[in-house]
Amino acid sequence: MAPQPLGPDSLTWKYFGDWRGLSLALWAGSMQNMHPRLGLAVEQHSRFFAERWQRLFRSLYPIGGVVYDGARAAETARAVRGYHDTIQGVDAEGRGYHALEPETFYWAHSTFFMLTVLIGDRMCGGLTEHEKRRLFDEHVRWYRLYGMSMRVVPRSWDEFQDYWDRMCAEVLEDNKATRDVLDLRELAKPTGMPAFVWPVLRPVVARTFLWWTVGLYHPAVRRLLGFRWSARDERLHRFLGRTINAIFRLVPHDRRYHPRARAAWRRARGEIAEDTPLVETPARNLPPPGERDRPTHYSPKPPFKGGTVPPHEPRPIRFRRLT
Repeated sequence: MAPQPLGPDSLTWKYFGDWRGLSLALWAGSMQNMHPRLGLAVEQHSRFFAERWQRLFRSLYPIGGVVYDGARAAETARAVRGYHDTIQGVDAEGRGYHALEPETFYWAHSTFFMLTVLIGDRMCGGLTEHEKRRLFDEHVRWYRLYGMSMRVVPRSWDEFQDYWDRMCAEVLEDNKATRDVLDLRELAKPTGMPAFVWPVLRPVVARTFLWWTVGLYHPAVRRLLGFRWSARDERLHRFLGRTINAIFRLVPHDRRYHPRARAAWRRARGEIAEDTPLVETPARNLPPPGERDRPTHYSPKPPFKGGTVPPHEPRPIRFRRLT
């Protein structure tokens, strides 16, 4: 039976594409990079730090598409998987690694699942235990779309919590890729912000986002990275989450969502046709011209029109048997 995409009845649709998730980008990036083999791959292959904002905002489109693209979600998932096909190398001890190793690929996915849980629990009014179990079941459906081995996926929400605790306490490491993600001292100016304002705002933004991120870490991760967290910090963190939720209640439903998710909600309501071209990243977020044809990049083809691009030829993806 073919994997079934998620739809508007899922909790994952409700939370994953919400703009509030952007505040967890630093958390997700650092948690992913703390995996020893994923962090090494980032050190050896990624140009993330040369175009931090662009890479973040363009990645939201295909990653979100695996959740929101409906009948086309499996195709989007294959494309995302394909971007990892050539990412491989050798570690300091001469051991080979590959980005499509099941344990490594699933770890990255598990952080997106936990990001969804944290959005709902910290900034959208909270989650019941039943809702967390439901989100877990949905994340399994979501992961099946990649066509990866399922042997590494926990069988229940309870097993997942044991997996998460073990990864945080025993597997993750404090490495260069993680520290580079957390270092916001030279964070580039966001598009559209006046140049004279950013030098004043950047230190405040850096401290605030790091504090917010530390509050989301598993206690074992905080200890590993050397961060302190007090009961007062925890109260303030949760108060800020409730405040963000109160503010977002004033925002119209569709405006709370990333464009890819917003288009999905419109398709679900019948406001646009099911075969309407998928919303792709704006040209400002594309990789540098010399990088756009690399198989590791999501780089939709121009011309752009109305925030979308025509369906473009998929890159060839080499499939391998995974155990």
